[in-house]
Amino acid sequence: MAETLEQWIDSLQARGQYTFLRAEAVRDSRLSPDTVKKALQRLARRKRVAKVKDYFYAIVPLEYQGAGAPPASWFIRNLMQAMKLPYYVGLLSAAAMHGASHQQPQEFHVFTDRSVRLIGVGRTTIRFFASKYVARAAVQDMKTQTGMLRVSTPETTVVDIVRFAKSAGHLDHVASVISELAPSLDSRKLLKAVRLVEDVPNTQRLGHILDHLRMRHLSDPIHKWIEHQRPHPVQLRTGVRDTKCREDRRWHLLISRPIEIET
Repeated sequence: MAETLEQWIDSLQARGQYTFLRAEAVRDSRLSPDTVKKALQRLARRKRVAKVKDYFYAIVPLEYQGAGAPPASWFIRNLMQAMKLPYYVGLLSAAAMHGASHQQPQEFHVFTDRSVRLIGVGRTTIRFFASKYVARAAVQDMKTQTGMLRVSTPETTVVDIVRFAKSAGHLDHVASVISELAPSLDSRKLLKAVRLVEDVPNTQRLGHILDHLRMRHLSDPIHKWIEHQRPHPVQLRTGVRDTKCREDRRWHLLISRPIEIET
């Protein structure tokens, strides 16, 4: 048994473990809850640990003490397990993990099945998105520094960043990210992701973006599905009320300003 709480934390890190519950610290150190609380406060001030939740801490290795916390990908799996919530890493965070280098996200994006307040830890902000499709969406396990992580597939990621375009950057940025992911997309898997959420207006927008990228092998199956949904004309850019629009009749979209891929 370690002599001090800090030695106990050192022993966890030596075994490759970068998170712990405060209850575990109390149990293993055999110190009183109040003593552990005060010790953790001191260690947090020294940036040896980072408090993510009152009951959940991340261990901060030396190379991340300047940032105040290790990357969220190091601890998000254990955090969601502690919160007893299903999850997957999504939007721009997933896109980056799939190799889309266009503007690295400033936030870490996580989907779960209910509303959760954002968490700030060190320089990292974790933003949560509520979705009823979390349990059924296509995800894949990806290896990180500290273990495996549930990440939306490229197809799920593309559907999500159009649905949550406001949080993923403006539509031109979304299209730029899709352009980077497009070579890895499978048309059948993409259609399955589209059909899962049944979001017709945003599927119209996705189809238009894919056509703009000259990815008709991806957009054609989606177009066949969308025509059966009897779509109504919608604006390409949400919130725009411009009478001077051209219409993309294939996708039933009103376009006030065309998509511009960022370079």
